[in-house]
Amino acid sequence: MKNNSPAFRWQFLLPKYWGTLLLVALMYALSTLPFKVQIALGKRVGRLVLGRMKKRTNTIRRNLDLCFPKMSEDEKERLTVENIENTGIALFETAMAWFWSDKRVNKHVTIIGMEQLEELEKQGKGALMLAVHSMNLELGARAFGIKKSGTGVYRPNSNSCYDYFQYKGRSRSNRTLIDRRDVKGMIDALKTGKRVWYAPDHDYGRRRSTFAPLFAVENACTTTGTSMLVNASDCVVVPFTMVRDSNDHYTLTIHPYLDEFPKECEQLAAVYTNRAIETSIMAAPSQYMWLHRRFKTRPEGEQCLYAM
Repeated sequence: MKNNSPAFRWQFLLPKYWGTLLLVALMYALSTLPFKVQIALGKRVGRLVLGRMKKRTNTIRRNLDLCFPKMSEDEKERLTVENIENTGIALFETAMAWFWSDKRVNKHVTIIGMEQLEELEKQGKGALMLAVHSMNLELGARAFGIKKSGTGVYRPNSNSCYDYFQYKGRSRSNRTLIDRRDVKGMIDALKTGKRVWYAPDHDYGRRRSTFAPLFAVENACTTTGTSMLVNASDCVVVPFTMVRDSNDHYTLTIHPYLDEFPKECEQLAAVYTNRAIETSIMAAPSQYMWLHRRFKTRPEGEQCLYAM
């Protein structure tokens, strides 16, 4: 497994990176505010920022139309507004994950189902932690890392200064990171009984992918990486969800591993994985990253599902 840990460089103090340093300083300052204040501010930031980003807001609405054609317009509008607010809250949740103390994280996050991972650990079995891009995923990873070591799959940021702080924030509390291009590193980690956080719910393009149903969309471009990792390492797939409830308390639930995962066929594995993804999203649909153009890659001959 490659060592991806970036080092702080004196060049980060140059004017080129002052904007990045100011952003990180602001994140730290905001993370020190009372929790309820952060949630309230997050909602306002979401409404303010996405209110000016019509393209992103339209993507949220379009995804909901595609996935839930039978949902009432009033329900989709309510879900859209809540999703916009949760997008703003996510900015604060990232700061919480990077800068809060272990004690403060534990106060706001409850973890259920850890005993299942302990049993797999006794068996020396690797666990591919099936994640979805919920808004609070960063905070969930941090809370998990306090209890158990884990390995996250991530994409290094092109801004080397921001990447340094991103890596340091994400690797707190017993968590290491693997570049998403380091497939061998993921397999090695799983083979040695480690837990790898993996989110196959986005559209990653045609390379190493197939088309499988997701909600009401018959052909969603779906990575075949899940089945590849399972077959190469003989690990098990363990879904989990991170949900913030109406009282603003978080619960990270580790669900039973998928004991019927179809190893013999990439296509069946993609269908099976997407069903598990649907279940995870529906645990808190307003907290999912709907602003991503999930269905941008289409089969040959099919038209784009998003307005150009």
